[in-house]
Amino acid sequence: MTDASAPPDAPQPAGGPGRRRAPGPGRSRWLAAGGVAVLAGVLGLTLALRAGATPACAAPLGVVAPFGVAVPAAAPPVGGTVHKGKATFYDSKGAGGNCSYPSAPANRLYVALGPSEYAAGAACGGHLDVTGPKGTVRVLVMDQCPECAPGHLDLSREAFARIADPVQGVVSVSYRAVVDPPLPGPLAFRIKEGASRYWFAVLVADHGNPLRAVEVRQGDSGGWRAADRQDYNYWLVESGVGPGPFSIRVTDVHGHRVTAGGVRLTPGQVQRGTVRMYGGATAGGGRPATRSASPRPSASPSPRASSPRPSPSAAPASAGPSAPVAPVVPLAAEAPAAGCRN
Repeated sequence: MTDASAPPDAPQPAGGPGRRRAPGPGRSRWLAAGGVAVLAGVLGLTLALRAGATPACAAPLGVVAPFGVAVPAAAPPVGGTVHKGKATFYDSKGAGGNCSYPSAPANRLYVALGPSEYAAGAACGGHLDVTGPKGTVRVLVMDQCPECAPGHLDLSREAFARIADPVQGVVSVSYRAVVDPPLPGPLAFRIKEGASRYWFAVLVADHGNPLRAVEVRQGDSGGWRAADRQDYNYWLVESGVGPGPFSIRVTDVHGHRVTAGGVRLTPGQVQRGTVRMYGGATAGGGRPATRSASPRPSASPSPRASSPRPSPSAAPASAGPSAPVAPVVPLAAEAPAAGCRN
């Protein structure tokens, strides 16, 4: 992960065989002299193209490189458009990838996308139908492949075996984003370790489509605070929201919007309410379940990350009315039946 604004305990991409790390920060600088700078730019661009470097690695996404070479803006696959590309495979060793899920899905069907399609976490939690020589498999977007070019899917070994013979190693595929895939259950929330009334970060799971926005407020009334998506898939309110419980409003890329209430400030635990992202909510009108389960902390998003408690930086918000408590359950306990990454 390369986001310098992330907190010290931000999870890193999963390690182990087959998993690749983000490229280092070493990037050529333009020389001061005008003529030499132009020559260096030409040579640098030529060498990058000859080496097969993707535009996403040549310059920050969404900007224009030297000599008017446009770099495509990062965006996750959405809308059901069919894309052509290639697929390889790797093993996350049970970890939940750069999307920070506590673990890989129970069915082991997941995918890592290159930076332009991972889009700084915007693709997390979405699903792709991938078709290869042997058939089609549905996978959950769970990880980032830092060196993968647009159209290069790095599937789990199990998912790759559904569409091709693993002996091939790399195969041509077509793929499309799944619109409104079946949901495994209501939305789930995980407050990040180190969170307090002064610093808030939440992971949202089981939303089906990629998310567009997450907003948080203290209690059931008051103004909504927009959370900022981090590239490791947590939604951050840097100055905090208050002591909780919280209402969290979630909007996906297809316009579905729901609100879950009663989310407690219990870092490291997964809370599941009663509201689904689409398809109707269970009884209670979007309120969380009133029955509690014994807290069972889920695994840390990254075994290499510590969770120091941030220093207070803002006054707490006033507490809202009390709300029913959502049950705490392992996030991986209700993995989607039809190919989820987490």
